[in-house]
Amino acid sequence: MLVDQLARTLAAHMRLIQARNRLLAHRARHDMRDWRVKRRERTRQLIELGGLIAKAELIELTDDDRAVILGLLIEAAAKLKGENRDQQLLLWRRRGARAFAQNQLADSR
Repeated sequence: MLVDQLARTLAAHMRLIQARNRLLAHRARHDMRDWRVKRRERTRQLIELGGLIAKAELIELTDDDRAVILGLLIEAAAKLKGENRDQQLLLWRRRGARAFAQNQLADSR
């Protein structure tokens, strides 16, 4: 009898913990405080940029060497600081647009 009551109390306690966890998760997902929204936006941006690194096959081409990837990005930033900035942006924008178009064609097949 005491064992049954203890088991029911423990089960009720576990249900309360689960309900509290669901509530906390719901609050976290729908938290619209300014710093939370900005954090989510930054996280999304970083994930998208990482996806572009993967789409350019830089991970495979560099054997996932982070120093090489960073070096490539620093080199690109140096080119953008140079005199031919607009020309370089135009060239890279065209290449990127072609890559996106080719990827969409491959995905639609």
